[in-house]
Amino acid sequence: MLKVGLTGGIASGKSTICNLFSQYNIPIIDADIIARKIVEPNQTAFKEIVQLFGDSVVQNNGTLNRKQMRQLIFSNSVAKQQLEAILHPQIRQQLIQQSNQLDAAYCILAIPLLLEADMSDLVDRILVVDIELEQQIKRLCQRDNISLQDAQSIITSQSSREQKLDLADDVISNANSIKSLTALVSELHNKYRALAKNI
Repeated sequence: MLKVGLTGGIASGKSTICNLFSQYNIPIIDADIIARKIVEPNQTAFKEIVQLFGDSVVQNNGTLNRKQMRQLIFSNSVAKQQLEAILHPQIRQQLIQQSNQLDAAYCILAIPLLLEADMSDLVDRILVVDIELEQQIKRLCQRDNISLQDAQSIITSQSSREQKLDLADDVISNANSIKSLTALVSELHNKYRALAKNI
């Protein structure tokens, strides 16, 4: 089975592309969904995070305060590394486990931090959703209701647009209309099915 790693900067439109691929009944394994599940109360990662950062990162309802954690890791590089050391190995394990259970010509592994988490070895091809920096900042500010400065610091903390494009086997520009994106995904779907036959 061909494994396609879908990545791109924050607010680049990865979810839109995943939705377009899912119309072809292609299995999609989303690292963000895995990350949310492993930090639910009573999960190992949740316990390790609370042990490391203290009860202040837990909300009154007993769940992880994701907003506070996000602010912490974007303002503290050591805290970011500590959190990633807890999450990334467990996310990697789940991606391997879930993809190995699939029966399909190809699957999409949606991994926003594919490069940063050094997970490119898990996939056969890398598909990058590309977006102009100005558009990315605007989308991020609107989506998460954050300041321009916060948006810029989040984007800076990720690998650069150039780094992603250097490693890409395929690129989808999200400057296109939804109609154009649908056509591009259709082309890639056919391409990946053809490539999968050679695996």
